[in-house]
Amino acid sequence: MRIASLCPSNTEIIAYLGLIDQLVAVDDYSDWPAAVNTLPKLGPDLSIDMNAVEKAKPDLVLASLSVPGMEKNIMALDERNIPYITLNPQSLTDIENDLITVATALGKKEVGMQAAANFHEKVMNLKNLAKQVSTPLSIYWEWWPKPVFTPGGTNWLTEISELVGGENLFASKEQANIQTDWDAILMQNPDVICLAWVGVRQEKINPAILQKRPGWSNMDALKNNTVYVLEEELFCRPSPRLIEGAIKLGQLLHPNIFSSPIKK
Repeated sequence: MRIASLCPSNTEIIAYLGLIDQLVAVDDYSDWPAAVNTLPKLGPDLSIDMNAVEKAKPDLVLASLSVPGMEKNIMALDERNIPYITLNPQSLTDIENDLITVATALGKKEVGMQAAANFHEKVMNLKNLAKQVSTPLSIYWEWWPKPVFTPGGTNWLTEISELVGGENLFASKEQANIQTDWDAILMQNPDVICLAWVGVRQEKINPAILQKRPGWSNMDALKNNTVYVLEEELFCRPSPRLIEGAIKLGQLLHPNIFSSPIKK
């Protein structure tokens, strides 16, 4: 089948299934694996060029609702009668199920079942390692600096935190995304600060800016040098690559537990 993907996480699901050779076009932000960089581009995930989608003649489009604003892509696909399925993963279980959903839609259910089982096994391996952590470290995840956005309890980063002996500062809030402010973070004084700005490359983020925020220079994370600039592509995309990100985070938080070789 000819497949078009409208966002990076969908593209990465296809790669995890081992079906990358069936992709005929992807959105502008899809950059992994390297093979997708040679494919026709369809525009940014929030502004997909539907003429380009039609030109690619896909048998199936993988659409998404993982980011607000993607709804208009769904409406345009409906208007043009282009066949599609929509993914909206918010948790690791959702990602596991999406592997089966996508593979089934492509007539390869067994491939999806095996991929989901492999993904589940990796999650469980990390959970078992995390049991060795006696006191979880509190983590402030920064998705955007101004206005401040951070993941809530129903977001995959809460799960990723727990998988490696951490605790999302806003895990108790039953939302996927939370808008807060610098003072609220300062009052909670997290053990760790993780900067993973959506759509911003790792090398573009300078952690020194935190020192300029009122009172932040007295925070434990800044005094203890536990501020980490992380790859947006390993933490902000709901795809199986979150496991790679989790392992990386575990090695930063608890190197004595997570630094032994772990299958990604």
